[in-house]
Amino acid sequence: MSVTRRSDAAGFTLLEILIALTVLAIALTATVRGLGAAIDTTAALRDRALARWVAEDLLAGLELRQEWPALDVKEGDAEMAGHPFHWRQETGPTPVAKMRRVELNVMLPGTDVAIVHLTGFVEQTGPQVVLPPGAPTGAQAGTQPGAPTGTQTGTQPGVPAGTQPGTQPGSPTGPVR
Repeated sequence: MSVTRRSDAAGFTLLEILIALTVLAIALTATVRGLGAAIDTTAALRDRALARWVAEDLLAGLELRQEWPALDVKEGDAEMAGHPFHWRQETGPTPVAKMRRVELNVMLPGTDVAIVHLTGFVEQTGPQVVLPPGAPTGAQAGTQPGAPTGTQTGTQPGVPAGTQPGTQPGSPTGPVR
């Protein structure tokens, strides 16, 4: 009985299969890492977008309430789309007396690193009134925010104080000839 060896045998050797499996494992590992990085990036972008909305919401709230912010630092917590955030508002002066610079930093809870920094400017629309703590403000006191508090009688809108229609500024109140 003779055993013949075929040199043109079809199929793969065990060594070829092990090498192919090693290459496949390396490729799958790289693919899984790439997918993980993409998921992390998507989550970070979602957090940044939501934090930006928190900052814009806080700044818009100041403008809508016509609130004249004090020169101080405030902190608080907010929630946007079911995700919690911590914010810090720093208010500072500007060269223009009726403007304040408001810097908002929004962070994830438990961290001190801001993921969003927004700077805005708030204009004083009404007279600046400093009330003692606990005093009623705005609508509570029966006034409207931004409404003028005092008017001069006997003048018309757009006419400088101390002059009347038909007179020249700086002249006596007599008629112009």
